[in-house]
Amino acid sequence: MTIPEIMEHRMTLSFEVFPPKKDKPLEPLFEVLDRLYTVQPDFISCTYGAGGSNVGRHMEICRAIQEADNPTLALSHFTCIGSKKEDIKRQMRECLDHGINHILALRGDIPAGWEGTHGDFQHASELIGFLREEFGDRFVLAMAASPEKHIEAATFAEDVAHLRMKQDSGADYLTTQLCYDVEGFKRWLDWIRKAGIYIPVDVGIMPVLNKNSVIKMCLGTNGCSIPQPLAELISRHYDDSPEDFRKYGIEYTVKMVYEYMSLGINGLHFYSLNKADAALEICRDCGLIYRK
Repeated sequence: MTIPEIMEHRMTLSFEVFPPKKDKPLEPLFEVLDRLYTVQPDFISCTYGAGGSNVGRHMEICRAIQEADNPTLALSHFTCIGSKKEDIKRQMRECLDHGINHILALRGDIPAGWEGTHGDFQHASELIGFLREEFGDRFVLAMAASPEKHIEAATFAEDVAHLRMKQDSGADYLTTQLCYDVEGFKRWLDWIRKAGIYIPVDVGIMPVLNKNSVIKMCLGTNGCSIPQPLAELISRHYDDSPEDFRKYGIEYTVKMVYEYMSLGINGLHFYSLNKADAALEICRDCGLIYRK
């Protein structure tokens, strides 16, 4: 079954990993994957760098996921940063040769100093449309969304319009950037539905594990808010040991996951940061391990 087909029957569970640097061994990540397989995730996604950097390791990891002795699907990230049409077609054929037919189609973050994408496409909607034109329904295509607005969009209306264009270009479902503001997510979900964006929504979950990481990811990288309950948690436990803060952060994450589940979302996608312990602990505390 494809990811959207699974979502028609139940909420999906999935994880994201990323390739280690070229001078680092792959074995520790394979051990993480083996642990993640124990909760029978529906799929595991793998990222890669701008312009296809680390793409070789990325493909090796996707192949390992797809070929593992379990029903977990591999979802390959693909960005149009620095990519020409012929190179895109070549890499997509390689995916199909290895049985990988689920793609998260992204523009990608433009590296500092670049003007534009240095590729044939400037927007993810163009990449999605190209993949549909070239490969028809051979791929399941996911698109990215930012519930608190992409930091490069001038307004929410502009951002929602881009989401609609990606859907109309052929995306099958969307997966979200991290969002700790569940109330804001509710408003965004209502907005996109009114805008005619009807495809399934897979919610990206970034566990709260370290106060400095939360602050950096929200304010230094993604332009995301730190809602009042999370700000209070950070303030109350600011001087706690990392171990104690992690405990309270996991409790916060579990409550947040329950709130998302209550909205009827179609999937939970955990950003594992190449570690299994926290993601599996949250899954266990939410009862997700025993969902099948």
